[in-house]
Amino acid sequence: MADLKRYVVGLDDKGKSAVLQTGVPNQQEFPGFFWRATLWKTRETPVDNSIPGDRSVEGGAARSPFPNGMLVRAMEFWPEPDPETTEKLFADLNKVAAENHQPGEAVKPRHPTMHKTDTLDVFHIVRGEIYLVLDEDEILLKPSDTVVIQGSNHGWSNRGTEPCLILGSMTDALPRESSE
Repeated sequence: MADLKRYVVGLDDKGKSAVLQTGVPNQQEFPGFFWRATLWKTRETPVDNSIPGDRSVEGGAARSPFPNGMLVRAMEFWPEPDPETTEKLFADLNKVAAENHQPGEAVKPRHPTMHKTDTLDVFHIVRGEIYLVLDEDEILLKPSDTVVIQGSNHGWSNRGTEPCLILGSMTDALPRESSE
């Protein structure tokens, strides 16, 4: 599991910039498969920086941002087990997140983690390698690579021997029209 430090900086009681919070409180671990930490969330655009408190814990383990909101998240994918175990672990993740972002029934997924969300995602590979699996393609992502996902079907596949750490944001977006 990644050892992250999060510092939330804002204005103190005197109106001076200061560290208001530390720590990463909103974490979920799925042993042998996946770990994630939500570093920040918002419910609005533009963001209201006057809202006090730790916004990373709002909404619990939900995968997607709030309507009109965004979230910043760190994710670590461990080397994946066999496809059947991966499929079960991903289904368990969907239950915990109380969401079901599976591909449409007309689509036979290329990988058990295939899903799509009504979001604009920007993810940056920090450590390790991972395949971004698409409907007809896949891309091997390495450290310093960045991917922008515009509400399209995708999955993650760590075929290596080391965990892959990804840092990124998900912003609520209007749904893409599907060609299904």
